[in-house]
Amino acid sequence: MSSEQINKHSQRTVLAMAIISTLGSLLFGYNTGVINGALPYMARPDQLNLTPILEGMIGSAICLGCAVGAVVGGRVADIIGRKRTLMYLAILFFIATLGCALSINATMMIICRFILGIAVGGASVTVPAYLAEIATENLRGSLVVLMELVIVSGQLLAYIINAIIAISFGHDPSIWRYLLGIASLPAILFFFGMIINKESPRWLVTKGRISEALDVLKATHETEAKAIAELNNIRDLLSEQASQKQLSLKDFTESWMKRILILGIALAVIQQTTGVNAIMFYGSQILTAAGFSTDAALIGNIANGIISVVGTIVGFYLVKKLSRRRMLAVGLIGILFANLLIGVIASTMEGSSYLPYFVLTLTVIFLAFQQTFVSPVIWVVIAEIFPLKMRGTGMGLAIFFLWITVYFVTFAFPILIGSIGLSNTFFVFVFLGVLSLLFVKYYMPETKGLSIEDIERKFRNDYK
Repeated sequence: MSSEQINKHSQRTVLAMAIISTLGSLLFGYNTGVINGALPYMARPDQLNLTPILEGMIGSAICLGCAVGAVVGGRVADIIGRKRTLMYLAILFFIATLGCALSINATMMIICRFILGIAVGGASVTVPAYLAEIATENLRGSLVVLMELVIVSGQLLAYIINAIIAISFGHDPSIWRYLLGIASLPAILFFFGMIINKESPRWLVTKGRISEALDVLKATHETEAKAIAELNNIRDLLSEQASQKQLSLKDFTESWMKRILILGIALAVIQQTTGVNAIMFYGSQILTAAGFSTDAALIGNIANGIISVVGTIVGFYLVKKLSRRRMLAVGLIGILFANLLIGVIASTMEGSSYLPYFVLTLTVIFLAFQQTFVSPVIWVVIAEIFPLKMRGTGMGLAIFFLWITVYFVTFAFPILIGSIGLSNTFFVFVFLGVLSLLFVKYYMPETKGLSIEDIERKFRNDYK
């Protein structure tokens, strides 16, 4: 193909590669959402006979596994490649999912949920890194947001199945095994899809496999000239890094790398201190605490899932038009006021029959801002700011803190609800939201419109 010929299928190729890789994100979303509906059934005396402490351990085990998987998965992806890492994660998803569905006691369930968490954590690092590296500059933001869309779609799927099971098949206590086992099917598709998927061209260049990288770039760019230009840009950046020693933790003590690491970790923590996973994990409990019946809360929770999907679709388009800083600031301001109103209304309308409807409306508004403005931008920025040679490792460290924050938020939320009440719990999120806004205003740089190679040069030159 000459440099003047147009590859009409380039965007289709990139999209196909992205869809296959985001099956890992579908598993990510489903497995973090399904436990909400499965726990009440497995807790019964004739099933796993769970105490409240065991329920908490089963619910949070996946978060600790995710933290481990984020660090290990990122490092492994840097060593053996994005493609092979995702294939191994698909196998791990399949084994852990079946293990959860076939668990005979709480100990086996906790172990399998922890292993499942390793797969989820590994996918939460490797999928966005892979998407950022296969995409052309104009598609990069949208493809990383696609991952977020698939995650929330997996959670919505879990909420819908939970509600259907609770209403239609609640008489069968062993139904939780089917809820958990369903996830083995996309794990199989994920594995075979990654077999035919292409490797990240940027990772191939770091390993000296230039001809393979060029073949991938030709498939994902409109012309051969653009593919060669992209290849040269990647090689130029690596040449600039040629004098650098092998990656180690000492590299993060350099001022420009320290700033990137702090930024990545802070954004990961900010994404969770909004309270989003308190709503996604405990949405039903929030609504029952506000006054809904259990069945009504499960149905109402579907609204949270739907708005998450719709919001992410809108974010898919906005991330191509708005600056990263503006999107994040708008989202955090909207979330802050939603949390403030939940706290005020829960305090002033306690006992009112209208309270649960107001709370449901405000959680929907909260998730609209979170999934439209906050989560998409944070995933995009974390995926694009780390240098090529250490992208997997750097993202792994940042997302390790994301999952540790998820763990503490999900662990502390029911305790806070029980001790200080629904209203004061959301006032805590308001305080954290103010701190997040200050961080964005004074610390976060703008990266929109830059290639990931130019972003690296910007950080190195501006923060020497």
